[in-house]
Amino acid sequence: MKDLVITGSPSSLSPTVVSAAGRGRVTGRGLIEPPETRPEPRAWRNGIVGVLDIGSTKITCLIGKGEPNGMLRVLGHGWLRSSGVKSGAIVDLKAAEAIIRHVVGHAEREAERSLDKVIVNLSCGQPESRLFNVHWPIGGREITEADIRRIVTEGRMKAQSEGRAVIHTLPLDFAVDETDGVTDPRGHLCDQLRARLHVIDASATALRTLDSLLGRAELRLDGLVSAPLASGLAVTDADQRLVGTTVVDMGGGTTSLAVFADGQLLHTAQINIGGEHVTRDIARGLGTSTDNAERLKTMHGHADLSADTDDGVTIRIERAGSGTPSFEAIPRAMLGDIIRPRIEETFELVRDRLDGAGLGRLAGGRVILTGGASMLDGVGSVAARVLGRPVRLGRPAGVIGLPEQCAAAGFATTVGLLTWAASAERPFGDIEFAEEPPTGILNKLVSFIRARV
Repeated sequence: MKDLVITGSPSSLSPTVVSAAGRGRVTGRGLIEPPETRPEPRAWRNGIVGVLDIGSTKITCLIGKGEPNGMLRVLGHGWLRSSGVKSGAIVDLKAAEAIIRHVVGHAEREAERSLDKVIVNLSCGQPESRLFNVHWPIGGREITEADIRRIVTEGRMKAQSEGRAVIHTLPLDFAVDETDGVTDPRGHLCDQLRARLHVIDASATALRTLDSLLGRAELRLDGLVSAPLASGLAVTDADQRLVGTTVVDMGGGTTSLAVFADGQLLHTAQINIGGEHVTRDIARGLGTSTDNAERLKTMHGHADLSADTDDGVTIRIERAGSGTPSFEAIPRAMLGDIIRPRIEETFELVRDRLDGAGLGRLAGGRVILTGGASMLDGVGSVAARVLGRPVRLGRPAGVIGLPEQCAAAGFATTVGLLTWAASAERPFGDIEFAEEPPTGILNKLVSFIRARV
């Protein structure tokens, strides 16, 4: 089945629609809305899980569980405009705590159950994505589960650097002696086992701050999930991750990207530019308040409109200043002239990050945009032109019980978090390390000291 895509060229502001009949619709944003898809078959863990998405523009809590038919059921939700968070980083503990208490309390009342722990998205701490090749001697015997854990542990130790903490260790593939591309090496006999690992880490200090924030709100941190990984889970299916897809999540304070191919997550990156930067550009450019700028962006903004393509529409703006408010009529194209450079800059940085990681032409050329800022009109045509790839809009699918206003692209990360939390097996082979309890008095003493130093 062919994807619905749009393509654009530097000399064309109107993208060409390439589609299969009846498989989607074109939106004013220059994007193809995704068709309805059947839920991806998944095995869910028993019980109910809670997740918390701490973003720059909103903080969201979902409580839910997996259904036998493969769908996710939301039992309770809560979300509010964010406070105390800037570009994904926590800058005001007290303000963020108040919002978290409110949204979690609302979700708990709706679900009629309380939470004591949550899984949280990782966008703070300047997360980084790196690849490691690790070797482990087997000595001619059969590879066991313990060998897999040992080689991944070796990779985690190799990835450790001062002031950083490893969040995800994702095995991409294994090699058994001279045989490459082994998906599951258990049971193979070999002398040397090799693994290619994708490690995502973040600032340890920022993570301690996050843990402290949750403690203030009477919650425990049950796990961290990379924000672009979560978004990718919500807006792609197994086939798209197999043939290759780049997911670009355009949030309020940051834009993150995740590259999927061969069913694996190959790379993630984060850029500290988002929809809030566009709002501030409008406020400065038109001499108005940020609230008015946000309203203008939402109601009249267009990322690919300029004076050269003026649509003849006039909009009324309120000038900031003391005394009686003053109003002025301006061409809508003037607003577009302010918005377009920032959106172009964002996708130029995305392109540079992909090229810098050696992934400029990987992921089959497909790009899925998601996140609240992706809903701005014209974003799709700018993305297609700058990235030189087909682009479509991604919204979370396979979820029931989610209010209509939360089923939009801006909630992709939250739904992906819930998918991760409810899955019986961690997606992409991520290995969670719950170390075996030490035996012997001396080992227990050493473990006790290490845990507190």
